[in-house]
Amino acid sequence: MRFRVVTWNIHKGIGGLDRLYRIERVAGALAELGPDIALLQEVASDLPRARHHQQLELLGAVLDMRHAVYSPQHRFSRGGYGNAVLSRWPLEALADVDLTIGTRKKRGALLARARLRLGHQARSVVVCCLHLGLAGSERGRQLEQFLASKPFRGLHRRTPVVVGGDLNDLWGTLGPRFLEPAGFRRAGRLVSTFPAWLPVRPLDGLFVRGDAVAVHATVSRSSLAESASDHLPLVVDLELVGPRR
Repeated sequence: MRFRVVTWNIHKGIGGLDRLYRIERVAGALAELGPDIALLQEVASDLPRARHHQQLELLGAVLDMRHAVYSPQHRFSRGGYGNAVLSRWPLEALADVDLTIGTRKKRGALLARARLRLGHQARSVVVCCLHLGLAGSERGRQLEQFLASKPFRGLHRRTPVVVGGDLNDLWGTLGPRFLEPAGFRRAGRLVSTFPAWLPVRPLDGLFVRGDAVAVHATVSRSSLAESASDHLPLVVDLELVGPRR
């Protein structure tokens, strides 16, 4: 049973180089990639800078991905933005784990369960969309909090789990230090995703655990992806192994 996951900080639909708001570029880039599940960060809702669009609804309609969960991390006097999961299959929201450290910028992890249906097969996969902080010490504490959270600790080691997002992982060290000791494997090699027009830092990542196995991973360098955001999307094809549940 194979399926595709994309993780992408869409920067509220604002191009990283031209600073123009063009949510259609995000939609077009995602349509080119054809994800079954998308883990998205900085998704805007009623934000004036983003023309008051409800971006999750807009993207879901364009991509025909009707199942979604959303966590508004940042709220303002009008609108805000946050983490989101889009899926072709039914989603059950599991938890929104607050990873904010002290008075620093609000951060979180959005957990959901997707019920995959391919032919006569059906499996459940837990997906986690993260957006971590800018300081190195902050990111480490945030991952420790995520791994110690009740929603995550309750998962069986064989349960297929996909963790992805904007980890702000400047040096690519968070996986070996925190996620791999917890049983996760990086999907593909370490690749740079930021800034989109000349990527030099591997800020974004995707990791799997349990019965989820990465069979192919890449970063999209299409013209749409390079212009739509200040990050590039990671694209991972996964396979579920082991007994059906």
